[in-house]
Amino acid sequence: MIDIQTLLIYAIPAIFAITVHEAAHGWAASQLGDHSAKMMGRLTLNPIKHIDLVGTIIVPAVMYFTSGFIFGWAKPVPVNVSALRSPKQDMMWVALAGPASNFIMATLWLGAIFIAIQADSQFLANMAQFGIEINLLLAILNLLPLPPLDGGRVMSSLLPPNLSYQYDQLEPYGLFILLGLLFLGVFQNVILPIMLFIEQWAFTLVGLI
Repeated sequence: MIDIQTLLIYAIPAIFAITVHEAAHGWAASQLGDHSAKMMGRLTLNPIKHIDLVGTIIVPAVMYFTSGFIFGWAKPVPVNVSALRSPKQDMMWVALAGPASNFIMATLWLGAIFIAIQADSQFLANMAQFGIEINLLLAILNLLPLPPLDGGRVMSSLLPPNLSYQYDQLEPYGLFILLGLLFLGVFQNVILPIMLFIEQWAFTLVGLI
């Protein structure tokens, strides 16, 4: 049976990685003219406001303990595309804000490793390493060019209107396509190697290796 310390090592970084990702979408939308998230109280770093019982807690926990892979989601932040000043272009920046927040959090967790070393805290070191990995994984996963992932939103924004419309028709099937790709080894052969490369590069850059 898992102990409380181990649970905290994985739960705290995972919950913040997923919920801050959503808050970042709302913040970017607010900067670009859509205040829907702010009016609904979702423009906050308080994870309780973003937690989805199934997507943020149950699914990640079940997947981690059955496969070692964490996949989950928070309650989507509402975005009114028509309220954005330049809907097609601005939606790209709103989408990119999520993965960008994960890269920023990975950098902050990298800094936490130095604090852990100074404090001689293995607990914090383990949490920080997982924080780096879960944030890199979520950023890379969400940048896959598949709607409704953030990479799909970016791709849709870059395509001409007629192709963008056709591309967006994939969205109802996006989750099934993603699960199929993961089953076929996209995680092990694409996402995980990219994550490990970035992690090793970052550790080398700051002198941890």
